[in-house]
Amino acid sequence: MTQPIQFAGETKSNAVRQIVAEREPLALRTFTPSQAVFAKSAGVYHWTPEGRKLFDYSSGVLVANLGHNPKRWMQHFAKSMGWTAEMLFGGEADCRMGTPARPSSSSQTEAQGEERTGKSAHPTDEYVSAVTMTAYNGITEIETQAVQRLLANIKRSKGSERLDTIVWAASGSEAIQKALWACLARDKTRDMIIATRYGFHGKKGLANAVTGSEKDAERDPRVKFISFPMDEIIDAGYEPSVIDLAKYRAELDDLWRQFGRKLTCLITEPYLGGGGSFHPTAAYHQMLQQFCREKDLIFIFDEVQANFGRTGSMYAFEEYGVEPDMVVLGKGLGNGVPVAAVASRGDIFAVMKYGEASDTWSANPLSCAAVLATLDEFESTDVLKHVRQLTPLFLKRLEELKLTGLVSHVRGEGLVFGFECNAVGSLTPGEVAAKIVEACYLGRDGVGIHLLGALAGKVLRVSPPLTITMDQANASLDLLNDIVGALADKLHARMLMA
Repeated sequence: MTQPIQFAGETKSNAVRQIVAEREPLALRTFTPSQAVFAKSAGVYHWTPEGRKLFDYSSGVLVANLGHNPKRWMQHFAKSMGWTAEMLFGGEADCRMGTPARPSSSSQTEAQGEERTGKSAHPTDEYVSAVTMTAYNGITEIETQAVQRLLANIKRSKGSERLDTIVWAASGSEAIQKALWACLARDKTRDMIIATRYGFHGKKGLANAVTGSEKDAERDPRVKFISFPMDEIIDAGYEPSVIDLAKYRAELDDLWRQFGRKLTCLITEPYLGGGGSFHPTAAYHQMLQQFCREKDLIFIFDEVQANFGRTGSMYAFEEYGVEPDMVVLGKGLGNGVPVAAVASRGDIFAVMKYGEASDTWSANPLSCAAVLATLDEFESTDVLKHVRQLTPLFLKRLEELKLTGLVSHVRGEGLVFGFECNAVGSLTPGEVAAKIVEACYLGRDGVGIHLLGALAGKVLRVSPPLTITMDQANASLDLLNDIVGALADKLHARMLMA
C-alpha cells in the first residue's frame, strides 16, 4: 500500500487520503505534495472537509476558466438539457435537504411488484422527458447548436480562415489522436510527424507519441522532435530579438532533407505548458507555420491548455498571429464537463470513412450543453478584458518572489504563469518546490493556496480562474508572498545552523 500523505488536524481529509491509498493505485494521480481533499468549491475557492478555504491557483488544471460552479453557467447548462428543479429533486417537500425523498412503503411494494412482473405501474413517474444524455450514432439539436455556435465564435478571431469543421472528442488527448489520425489518412505515403520537444499532448496512443522527447519510453519512430525556445525566454519580459529563429528553421530544413515528403504534419503548443511554462515570441510559431506552408505540412496548434481566454485572447492562435490548419480545444471549453474538439479544415477529415473518428462519448449532449454555457458566458461578459488587466499585476507580484531566494525565474502571459524554484542548501529545486506547495496548502488563519506539483521538476504553475477579482488577486498574491517569504526565512535559518 502507498503511504498516504497526512496532515495534523485534518481528520476527515486524512481518512479520505487513507481510503484512496488503500483502494486506488498511485499511478492514477500526478504527484502533488498536498493531495488536497475538496468538500466544495465556488468561484476561485475550494474548501476542505475541515472548512479551510483555499485559493485555487490551478483552475482544476486549466479547466475552470470561469470559476467553479458559476451560477449563470449552471443555469444555461441545465436549460440546454431541459432540466428543472422539480425534475432533479422532486417536489418542494422532497428537496428541502437537496436530495430526493425516500420512497414510501407503498411505493416500495409497487416497485417490488414491478420487479416480479417486469411491468411499470407508473412509467410516467419513473422517467422524465428531457434531452437524452447519450446519443451515440444519433444526432441531437444541441449538438448542431454547439457546432454552429463554436464555429461562429472561432470565426470572429483573426487566424481562423482555414477552420470550417468541428470534430468532437471527450478529452484533449483523444482530440489530438483524431487530429493525427486524419493527418496520416490524407496520404498513406506520408506517415511521419514533427513535434516540438517537451510538449504535452496526452498520455494515450499518438497523443503520447508526440509528448515529451525522443528520450522518453514508448517512442514511435514516425515522430521526430524539434527544439522549442527555452533558454532565451527563461524570464518574462525578454526581447523577441534574442531568439535566433535561424537555428530552429535549420532543424526543420534538416528533417526535410532526411525525410522529405514522408513528413505529413507538425504539432506544437502555443506555450510549453507541462515542459515548464515557456512562452515564445510569436515569430517562432509564425516560422513553423511558414515551413508547413512551403512543404505542404498540416500545421496543428494544440490549445487544450491555452484556449478560452487563458492567454488573454479567446484563442491562442490570435495571440500568436498564426493561421493553423487544425486547432485542438479542450479543458476550458467545458468549464468542468469533459469535452474537447478539433477545429479543422474540412478537407483533412473528409478523407476518413464512417466511424474512423467516432467513439461513445463524442458530441454527447452533456458536453455540448457545457460548450454552449461556456460560450454564453464569454460572449456576454468582459472576462477577456479582465484577464488583460490582471496580467501585469500577477507578473509584478510573482516577480517579487525572487527576493526570497527560493525563486529564480518567472514567466507567463494572460493568466497562466510559472515560477521556477532555486536550490537552497542541500535541497534541490524540486524539493524546494514541494515545500512551497505544502506551505501554501497549510496557509495561515484557515486560508491557503492550492498549487499543483511542479512542472519539469521545479516550476510551479499559477493559473487561477479568469474570473478572479482584483481584490481576490491581491489578497492571494499577498498570501503567496508572505508564505514563501516565511518559508525562505525558515530554510535559510536551517542552513546557518547546519
